[in-house]
Amino acid sequence: MLSIKLPQLFSIHQVPKVFREDGIISGYRHPRSSALDCVLSSFQMTNETVNIWTHFLPTWYFLWRFSVLSSSLDFLSESYTWPLLVYMVLICLYPFTSSCAHTFSTMSPEAYHICYFFDYGALSLYSLGCAITYASYVMPDCWVNSWLHRHFVPIAAGNTLICTGLSCYSRFLELEFPRRSKMLRTAAFVYPFLFDNIPLFYRLLLCCGGTCSHSEALSSHCYHLIFAFLTGFLFASHLPECLAPGRFDYIGHSHQLFHICAVVGTHFQMEAVLTDMTVRKSWLVAHAEVPSFMGTVGTLSLGFVLNLAIISLFSGVLLWAPHLIGPSQGASLQSSNNKEH
Repeated sequence: MLSIKLPQLFSIHQVPKVFREDGIISGYRHPRSSALDCVLSSFQMTNETVNIWTHFLPTWYFLWRFSVLSSSLDFLSESYTWPLLVYMVLICLYPFTSSCAHTFSTMSPEAYHICYFFDYGALSLYSLGCAITYASYVMPDCWVNSWLHRHFVPIAAGNTLICTGLSCYSRFLELEFPRRSKMLRTAAFVYPFLFDNIPLFYRLLLCCGGTCSHSEALSSHCYHLIFAFLTGFLFASHLPECLAPGRFDYIGHSHQLFHICAVVGTHFQMEAVLTDMTVRKSWLVAHAEVPSFMGTVGTLSLGFVLNLAIISLFSGVLLWAPHLIGPSQGASLQSSNNKEH
């Protein structure tokens, strides 16, 4: 009978340092896995399995929501819907890219970094998509047509390049300066998040002062912000595995919780954007400029090309000069085992 042998798993001391995660002791895949082994490993319990599925399954949920919206909205000819089109494409893209990164990252030390280069690029593009939709649907009434409103998307486009560049660069510091690498990567994503949400923060302040308008979506926006805060906290803290190393290797470690909070937060953000888009449509059409193709799809296309160039640059440096990421990162599993014995 034809049988499929699932890949062998290893402990933290059996894999090169580049693959090790704080507080995760077991469940590591072979650091030179084949593509087939990587796919098969998603159907066995490893320390990456839940990471893979917590973003792969939501990809299909967001694709389903996208298809439902496509049947009721005219994305091709109605320019008012173009910011939403950009946003829906990106909330399908970023979890799928993350799932692929977690699946194929153990093919080699170089693949490990390159997979996450693409993951960071997708997240930074998602940030750009948020800025495009916020500029079109979430901007406070009193800020519409202001200097910030007119320059909001171009600034966000610049932020996404900074985000991708800093987060990719942080991987080169990971072995020798792990804390500096973590701080740099965290800052790379916190900064564009804070910028994107400036209009929302202002609307929430207005509501606290009792002078807000178009407040129907604010409860969903608040839920999104709560889950975004939890996402950042889990990413930076490594809780709970740092308190009990080895207890949460397979289920319940911070990266899994980080994925779940990110997806739930995106769901609430999507609902809030859809509500603002619908409820504020008549006012925005009357007072704001109609979204342009270059300001939405064109900006996303340019951002995609420039982010791909940044990822290609860092990937090229990594492949041409692997010593820049540390001499021990290319160590094989066999050499690691030899050191243990």
